[in-house]
Amino acid sequence: MQQDKTIGFKILPVMFGFFIMGFVDIIGIAINYVKQDFLFLNDTLANLLAMSCFFWFLVLSIPTGMLMNRIGRKKTVLLSFAMQVIALAIPVVVYDFAWVMVAFAFLGMGNTLLQVALNPLVTDVVSKEKLTGTLTLGQFVKAICSLLGPILTSWATGLIFGWKLIFPIFAATSFIAFIWLWLTPIQEQKKGESVSLQRTLSLFKDNHIVAFFIGILVLVGVDVGINATFPKLLMEKCALPLNEAGLGNSVYFFARTLGALGGGIFLLKYAETKFFRYSVLLALIGLGGMLVTSSLWGILAFVVIFGLGYANLFAIIFSLSLKRMPDRANEVSALLIMGVSGGALLPPLLGVVSDSFGTQTAAMILITLVWLYMVWLIRRVSNKQEKSLTN
Repeated sequence: MQQDKTIGFKILPVMFGFFIMGFVDIIGIAINYVKQDFLFLNDTLANLLAMSCFFWFLVLSIPTGMLMNRIGRKKTVLLSFAMQVIALAIPVVVYDFAWVMVAFAFLGMGNTLLQVALNPLVTDVVSKEKLTGTLTLGQFVKAICSLLGPILTSWATGLIFGWKLIFPIFAATSFIAFIWLWLTPIQEQKKGESVSLQRTLSLFKDNHIVAFFIGILVLVGVDVGINATFPKLLMEKCALPLNEAGLGNSVYFFARTLGALGGGIFLLKYAETKFFRYSVLLALIGLGGMLVTSSLWGILAFVVIFGLGYANLFAIIFSLSLKRMPDRANEVSALLIMGVSGGALLPPLLGVVSDSFGTQTAAMILITLVWLYMVWLIRRVSNKQEKSLTN
């Protein structure tokens, strides 16, 4: 009983780290508000904010794995919190498009460190049997933050500081997370071999890891794409103003929150394979519905379906990868978090497509086509479950 209390004491600040991780999801609604504030921006230029943020996952993920091996997982997470405090303070001090780009670049750097280090840190406080469920519950906590972001932003638009009030609120929360984790003692597992660029990239020799890496690219690219596109889709199809259309993202994140909560409970008891299959297909139905529906309630219903299907896929892929190579957890984490750079790849393409065709429906079609990779991945996940988790 005492051991369970100790584990609970240690897991709480770690799980709060998933809440801080959710700050990066503000990029979707921020793109729309920044475009509104700076009239010279079109969709292509505004969506470059996503590139400035998510590009760093490609550049810094492996170096973060090397840093984590040197200073430890906890200290790396603490450093990420500090960087996010700095990032979120920048728009409070100076607000123009160039400095907003810088702020989101720093936010991306800090979030890269956080995502690389936090998932392996979970393995230091929970057993292997509880890993998938715990990571999924972590995504539930992250989804709560993502849900609150558009709501707080819409609320802040009526205040003097405007929607930008979200930045000092998030900065203060990051500081609290830093202090809480700093004061929590965590015994990290013994380090394996040193992480290096060559050793990390050698993971690509495993076909399953390659497939899972591309899966992360697709998942994050589609998620950021939906965040940026969905409010504009509501404005286009339903003639809503931005402060109301932005709340559509909260509907999406609410569905993800419910899905992550249910998935976290389900995955503590059942295998991931069937759950993965049904989730991918459910999300595909949601995307297809958003394409063909024009009514407000219909679009919201289908984004809920998509969110429920999407909610647990990241955690499942991450968990399967860690289980496949548990002795190389730091490297696997660094490699997979490189896949978060998918958030830098797809949104600019969506901006080009929507500007070229003059409609957000074109962007949604592209998102749906990209999602077909996840349908293909169902078989790879099933094959992995049938084989041994170690080569």
